[in-house]
Amino acid sequence: MVMSTAVQTERKVFYPDSDGQPMADNTIQFECIVTIKGNLELLFADHPDVFVAGDLLWYPVEGNAEIRQAPDVMVAFGRPKGHRRSYKQWEEGNIPPQVVFEVWSPGDRVSQMLDKLAFYDRYGVEEYYLYYPESGEWDGWTRQEGRLTPISQMEGWRSPRLGIRFEKGKDAEVGLFYPDGRKFLSFLELGQLAEAEHQRAERLAAKLREMGIDPNQI
Repeated sequence: MVMSTAVQTERKVFYPDSDGQPMADNTIQFECIVTIKGNLELLFADHPDVFVAGDLLWYPVEGNAEIRQAPDVMVAFGRPKGHRRSYKQWEEGNIPPQVVFEVWSPGDRVSQMLDKLAFYDRYGVEEYYLYYPESGEWDGWTRQEGRLTPISQMEGWRSPRLGIRFEKGKDAEVGLFYPDGRKFLSFLELGQLAEAEHQRAERLAAKLREMGIDPNQI
């Protein structure tokens, strides 16, 4: 008797790189996202095991591409830097993003934001922050006894994971500060600051040359 062997092939699950939604609904929301992500990348530039991303799809459950969320900004400690098409948690040491940020836009519905809060609560986020550009206010939640719990006072709050301080913002000025007290700057402001430093260095080099000193030898 010849026995037929049934070969089971594992169903291949496709994990899209995009949810089809725009990154931002308006210029203020976009600038807020870029400012938060960019400054967090600068804050952890010397930490190879801190991954910062913006609008990246996070899949917490292997085998189910429908369970997903794309935080405006997320930070994962214990994961290496580098480009990713999406954040598949089972390929990331089963480490969820510990900190996520969302920026409210006029197109957001309350039910939609409640769904996001429930998602972040269920899948292990430790800190969740929501910024309202029109009012400059922040809402925040931290994980206490296994659940995301509202932070009663956001002004002056310091993130346990990030060390940054929260204050009231204004439009695209998000009201965030580095651990050393420096303000989070926009991409334009950072560029202007770098240009000012470059010009200052050029003036100093010119002065040294006038004195017969080669600045490259100092």
